[in-house]
Amino acid sequence: MSTNLANKKVLVTGGSGFIGSHLVRRLVDLGAEVFVTVKYNSVIDNVRLARLWETVVPIEADLRNFSSLLRLREIKPEVIFHLAAYNHVGDSFHQYSEAMGSNAEATTNLLEAYDGYERFVYTSTSEVYGYQEGVPFRETAVPFPLSPYAVGKYTGELYARLKHRSQDMPVAVIRPFNAFGPYQSAKAIIPELIIRCLRGQEVVTTGGRQTRDFNFVENLIDGFILIGTEDEAVGGVWNVGSGVETSIKDLVMLIHRLTESKSELKIGALPYRPGEIWRMFADSSKSREAFGWIPKVDLESGLRCTVEWYRRYLGEFESESSAFVGLSA
Repeated sequence: MSTNLANKKVLVTGGSGFIGSHLVRRLVDLGAEVFVTVKYNSVIDNVRLARLWETVVPIEADLRNFSSLLRLREIKPEVIFHLAAYNHVGDSFHQYSEAMGSNAEATTNLLEAYDGYERFVYTSTSEVYGYQEGVPFRETAVPFPLSPYAVGKYTGELYARLKHRSQDMPVAVIRPFNAFGPYQSAKAIIPELIIRCLRGQEVVTTGGRQTRDFNFVENLIDGFILIGTEDEAVGGVWNVGSGVETSIKDLVMLIHRLTESKSELKIGALPYRPGEIWRMFADSSKSREAFGWIPKVDLESGLRCTVEWYRRYLGEFESESSAFVGLSA
């Protein structure tokens, strides 16, 4: 049996983020009444939701501030998708307090502030697997996180799972693998590479022998909806990844080709980061067998779509005719 989200009160934390905004758009299309936590109730600060700003209900809240979450007791959301997080792996080695506060403490606050939900979906990360003896990564593996970001996310995951185990709360955990697509921050590897290639700037990387599982964002949103509605998802941890292992070097070469770029490639010019995870890709058979999740868009098709989106994005924001050029405070 599954839950229909039409006319449900659904809360999305981090709804103006990359993945969150795609999820919000899907939920609106499904007929849900969508509430979104934002730090500032301003469409300028939440531009990904600009076209939906009059449709969704923004809730101004910092999840690290417990009192700002008490409004949820009045709203009474029936389904919660918790995506708000500090989400940069490399920077977390310098911003460890931010990583722990935004990922661990904020999750604890949210779970303790309100418990009247029918489903709570915690967004974990493939990074919690960290060091493993073998691949692909399965949900049964013992996590060994290798960054402050991953430690914070795993702490939040453990607290969410605690609520299910100790209080029988309807909690499910999703572990996404390296999502990409339109609206992603340029701090992530794929948009950074695309933008540099479209601009003709040099691309400087490590040797690129590390591998990752890249999953187009709409595939991931399919997984969120299933985990948020299927009864079998409750109490479980669910991988949502393409299952395809791609080296960073191959990714760089593919994006260079798809953008028809003249950028100079300097592969191997940077050192590998501390605690590098050398191989990472998902075994998502559990999600496939339980509720039929499969990735519908492959890497190259997703990259083609994403390249064209960033091509339009750069044209809109950087051309001399753009209304955004020359604006001052």
